[in-house]
Amino acid sequence: MTSFNLYDAQFESSSLAGTANLVAVDLLGHGKTKISSGVEQFTYWDSAIMTLQLLDQLKIDKFFTLGTSQGGWMVMRLALLAPSRVLGVIALGTSMDSESQRTRDLGCWDIAPIGDSLISGWSSKDPTPDFTLDDGFVGLLVQLGVGPNADSALVQSMSADTKANYTGDIGRRRARMCAINLRDRDGLHGRLFDITCPVLWMHGSDDQVYSVANAREEIKLFVNSKEANVIEVKGGQHFLSASNPGEVEPKVIDFIKKLNS
Repeated sequence: MTSFNLYDAQFESSSLAGTANLVAVDLLGHGKTKISSGVEQFTYWDSAIMTLQLLDQLKIDKFFTLGTSQGGWMVMRLALLAPSRVLGVIALGTSMDSESQRTRDLGCWDIAPIGDSLISGWSSKDPTPDFTLDDGFVGLLVQLGVGPNADSALVQSMSADTKANYTGDIGRRRARMCAINLRDRDGLHGRLFDITCPVLWMHGSDDQVYSVANAREEIKLFVNSKEANVIEVKGGQHFLSASNPGEVEPKVIDFIKKLNS
């Protein structure tokens, strides 16, 4: 339930601007991306298809793709749906599995206590024109993303942006579907065999949602990728591009330049 403001630091970077043309796309239900009136169901596969359609409209044929957390699942789906177009994938603070016992055993979170109550609380047969996100939930979301010691301006900006994106009955419905997608998503383990492009996976050591241990196990599943590597960022949080832009940026630039040379 975040938005492209996770990448504010990257869009302000002259070094990145000199390396690549940057385009940010919010997943369906996230940020300012909306779905057609009367359509309530969507998945991460739909977000990937939508993104490809957008890139078609922008006449962008080949591209590198980067995603954080849920965005990581979407960018892997891009590599599966359009293997001839994706030059490389950069994943930040993500997991390739469903919300499984295997990941919990490796130190990843247990979404059930949070997700079940959110989905129940956001389910209503009656319109909810006065709906807003609870301040406690927004605070938890931001704290899980950027950590307890994040810059106050960053925390305030992310909190305000998140609350503004989910208001009224439509906002509640979007929030509910985002929570359902997160809790009930399909894992990608069996499909990672089919990803052939290079993969760079960066993961913060202090990620409170998905663990470095899980990343190190799952990177082994990219058996047909031209190269697949995990880089642990010391002190990095779940929203790594926001918590540690100084560490993320040079690795991204090196990855792009190496594959474009």
